[in-house]
Amino acid sequence: MTDATSFSDIQHELESRVRRIVWCTVATVDTKGRPRVRILHPVWEGPIAYICTGRHSPKEKHLAKNPFVALSYWDPQHQQVYAECRCQWVDDVAEKTRIWELFKSHPQPYGYDPAMFWNAGPASDDFGVMRCDPWRITLHSMSWTGSLTSRPVSVQFSTTVWRPN
Repeated sequence: MTDATSFSDIQHELESRVRRIVWCTVATVDTKGRPRVRILHPVWEGPIAYICTGRHSPKEKHLAKNPFVALSYWDPQHQQVYAECRCQWVDDVAEKTRIWELFKSHPQPYGYDPAMFWNAGPASDDFGVMRCDPWRITLHSMSWTGSLTSRPVSVQFSTTVWRPN
């Protein structure tokens, strides 16, 4: 395992993976302390992930009780991104509008126009933005030589962990 000393050490690889994989599993803890997972579509801005979602969805109750979430990306090449985050709702209309435009500014499939889901726009009461501030991001990879259906010749693992100061 390698510890990244600054976000810039992982930024390029993080961006490459999340732009390629796009969708991630997001876990919250429900009001009874049980894990709940769903597939969501974050867009990253540096070390911060933003998720556009229904403001008054079950996630609202989950985050009110426990503001911590886990994001997990995986692809068939066994490249993964794990981000453990503290999450908060963005309720400032100017900031919601900025995030709306951030999502629109990226080409599909990584970016998209939130108006597909919230035609009333970023000031809508139903349009929610989750801001996910990681306390840990892990980039993990696995590669091998040989066949997975028989005994591999060798397996290589790579793990890099970044934690903000």
